[in-house]
Amino acid sequence: MPPSSSHMKQYWKKNLQTLVILLSIWFMVSFGCGILWVEELNAYRVGGFKLGFWFAQQGSIYSFVALIFVYVVRMNWLDQKFNVNED
Repeated sequence: MPPSSSHMKQYWKKNLQTLVILLSIWFMVSFGCGILWVEELNAYRVGGFKLGFWFAQQGSIYSFVALIFVYVVRMNWLDQKFNVNED
């Protein structure tokens, strides 16, 4: 039985909500930690490098890859919850 229109609207709303949250986290890590708060973060060190520099060079990339995995897990869960999975 195909999902109803209201059911798909709820699914799409949850999908957009997930995207907004994850993109907000990515923005805060990449722009915030790598540019805006770099001076404050440089007071700490990670592996011999200043934390602000590390976020600008590596941390934002690592967090982006982690957010991709979170998105995959969340979307698989949403697909199963709303019965729109590809299986």
